[in-house]
Amino acid sequence: GCETCVDECPVEAISMNDDGIAVIDEDECIDCEACVDVCPNDAISMV
Repeated sequence: GCETCVDECPVEAISMNDDGIAVIDEDECIDCEACVDVCPNDAISMV
């Protein structure tokens, strides 16, 4: 992954795993959708 979402998250709820995949800590996430807005690959969506 490109890690753009990691840098954009205001509460640091996103990290990258060893495979380069964004992992969101749902307990820390505030549902602001900043990561969704900046992802160039549309790899993150809110459900």
